[in-house]
Amino acid sequence: MHDTIPLSPLIHVVDDDEAVRSSLALLIGTVGLRAQTWPTPEGFLAGFDPEGVGAVVLDVRMPGISGLAVLETLIARGVDMPVIMLTGHGTVDLCRRAFKSGAAEFLEKPVDDDILIDTLQQALRRHVASRARVTADRAARQRYAQLSAREREVLGLIVEGLTNKEIGRALALSPRTVETHRANLFAKLEAASLAQLIRHYACLVEAGGP
Repeated sequence: MHDTIPLSPLIHVVDDDEAVRSSLALLIGTVGLRAQTWPTPEGFLAGFDPEGVGAVVLDVRMPGISGLAVLETLIARGVDMPVIMLTGHGTVDLCRRAFKSGAAEFLEKPVDDDILIDTLQQALRRHVASRARVTADRAARQRYAQLSAREREVLGLIVEGLTNKEIGRALALSPRTVETHRANLFAKLEAASLAQLIRHYACLVEAGGP
């Protein structure tokens, strides 16, 4: 039994063969995932939502634009959706080119149902986790941007490992003032612990801000 993936991801099936599109969409639906089929790569590139959570199942050989060209276009546009390439005429060179261009996986037709579903599930988990990290990083940058110049100074010294007393001496502040800044930092940055504060904000301190 395959696990379902949160956030209701959408699998885009791009193949010029109607029978292949229908069978893949049916298979994907059996594990509770949504599928949208595209008969042409041009239609897919013009119509899909790059901000959505999901994956692309892409045939390598199609009339007009090749699957590899579609993959390269997606990468050039900054699309982070994982792409699984399918081909009925796999070669080592084609496989190498697909991975070099950014494919998540390369499978030969006829594709084993379980292998394809497992590949999709793994790719989707990575995509969901990646999107969650991006969202968390964006939220952290927004919170960091709300700090005052003094609070950023205090944060920088906390990240360096200085005690409140050492921070007070370094910034010519009273212990009570350092405590106040420290409390404000934890509140503004929504950090529940020192470890969480350092984990989420040390890189921003080192980079000098958002």
